[in-house]
Amino acid sequence: MDKLLIEGGARLSGEIAISGAKNAALPILCAALLTTEPVTFTNVPRLNDIATLLRLLEQMGVKVSREADVVTLDASGVDNPVASYEMVKTMRASILVLGPLVARFGEARVSLPGGCAIGARPVDQHIKGLQAMGADVKVEHGYVHAKVPKLKGARIFTDMVTVTGTENLMMAACLADGETVIENAAREPEVVDLANCLVAMGARISGAGGDVIRIQGVAALHSATHRVMPDRIETGTYLCAAAVTGGDVRLTGTSASYLDAVIDKLMDAGCDITTERDAIRLKAPQRLNAVSLRTAPYPAFPTDMQAQFMAINAVAEGTAVIRETIFENRFMHAVELQRLGADIKIDGNTAFVKGVARLHGATVMATDLRASASLIIAGLVAEGETTIERIYHLDRGYEKLESKLAALGAKVRRLS
Repeated sequence: MDKLLIEGGARLSGEIAISGAKNAALPILCAALLTTEPVTFTNVPRLNDIATLLRLLEQMGVKVSREADVVTLDASGVDNPVASYEMVKTMRASILVLGPLVARFGEARVSLPGGCAIGARPVDQHIKGLQAMGADVKVEHGYVHAKVPKLKGARIFTDMVTVTGTENLMMAACLADGETVIENAAREPEVVDLANCLVAMGARISGAGGDVIRIQGVAALHSATHRVMPDRIETGTYLCAAAVTGGDVRLTGTSASYLDAVIDKLMDAGCDITTERDAIRLKAPQRLNAVSLRTAPYPAFPTDMQAQFMAINAVAEGTAVIRETIFENRFMHAVELQRLGADIKIDGNTAFVKGVARLHGATVMATDLRASASLIIAGLVAEGETTIERIYHLDRGYEKLESKLAALGAKVRRLS
């Protein structure tokens, strides 16, 4: 199993390009199931989660063609509307095939995703929405089995804000009879990107980006080309890495418009940030100020950036209070940061982080995707060498991580 070895102390500087967003690309690739015509997507990152989803689509009968960051999918020959446990267990986003399959074929069998290290991610809102649209949905033998002659438009109110639930139901509604209204919808930019893709394919959608989305069902969707949005979490992660090392970096192919809450906190920490239409530059002070935060659904501070900010607060001036409101078990990285010398105390969903003068290199273990990123950020500033084990998590969500960090001057290498 691969490990990452980081020699701390290097100041990050220079310029790198940000990849396409994993969390936008996954539902967008699933949207290809809604049409018999080929659909082309650009700016698709090379990540393990993307490769897993493409294998799943191939198993269903989708023709997959990939060259560099361009993926073309032809779902005209789908003959197996089933997502097996073997495929779904490695990636929870596989549940996103459920809505498109039911909408186009009137039936789908999709394995329940199983457990998740950072907490519960129930699919009950997906099921509730499909039932409101007339589907007969049963959970049996570990699978969600949905069947319906034709989905009907409906008013759907989700009990909680759910990004994948909003995306699944929005895709399903595209081919339903009549109008579907999704209330308490997720407002994330990735939901908007999916809606833009669906509209390019002929869907009639309004309100994406707000908490009420309206979809007028159409008879069929058609071929289109869509560019996946830049990854705002990758952007935020590299900004944090530069900030903690007192760096000066310019990130291209990205936008600050998706990252208001993160950029505000980095500026509070003492960073100087300038934004362009498709680039962000950050200049950091020698030592950051501690910044407290509370995670919440978009447009508030994203839970996917909480671990990275815990890492920069570990060496900042002062004490930060971090409240996690999205996932009940998303402080597992705190124990690993403590191994590097961080002063962190956990009380329920709240972490108290008192900045220390320096961290010290050690061997640590990644527990999930964003926890891995926090350990890299801490390793960049720790004295000596830090070895990060179980980095397969990183390969799920960060494209060319070592080469991008190395381009900015980090001393980092992969050990097989």
